[in-house]
Amino acid sequence: MRKLIYLADDDENIRGLINMFLSNEGFEVRSFANGDDLLAAFLQKPADLVILDIMMPGTDGLSVCTQIRNCSNTLIIIVSARDNEIDRITGITLGSDDYMTKPFSPMELMARVKALFRRLELDTGGTSKHILTAGNLNINAATREAKVDGSQFDLTPTELALMVYLMQNSTRAVSRDELLKNVWKFDFEVDSRATDDVVKRLRKKLAAVRCSAKIESVWGFGFKLSEGGE
Repeated sequence: MRKLIYLADDDENIRGLINMFLSNEGFEVRSFANGDDLLAAFLQKPADLVILDIMMPGTDGLSVCTQIRNCSNTLIIIVSARDNEIDRITGITLGSDDYMTKPFSPMELMARVKALFRRLELDTGGTSKHILTAGNLNINAATREAKVDGSQFDLTPTELALMVYLMQNSTRAVSRDELLKNVWKFDFEVDSRATDDVVKRLRKKLAAVRCSAKIESVWGFGFKLSEGGE
């Protein structure tokens, strides 16, 4: 089955160009001139990935991102002509999985879309090697499921990728810059403290399900996963 992608941008030419490239790659694409129409369609039929411009008539892209993230873990890419650090950090904080600035190459967008879907694909190898454990937390990196004491709980794709990375590197502290490069795949300059709000959100989710694993701050550097204990 083809992946369904929703795109919201008030520029008709940009919508048409992105729609053409994504459709030619085999994706099913629905385009919208504003965020309100996209959100209404999403609530009726969720997409596999959403591409949002920030500046649109009606509800802006960041607000739409927040509303989608409140009800779904679907992949979200934010695109914007506003190339400033505040917007990039805000996009990360609100739960977007990638952020691109205009003008951009349609081929680059295509590469990022495919990279995000690859992140979610099941590995064809044996399942057992994909089970990560820290305290009473278990994450199946193949099926993208997180469980505490056997009970599943929801993480966004970015939160899950962050947790998997920390678990895979649990023997050492991981810097903020390393997380931005390896989890978010960001190749632009951004305040590395942008990761802090996502970690804060993840800590709240872990605490809510009484997870014994803790994300500890390493002052002036980054974070380290501790298995904790009762």
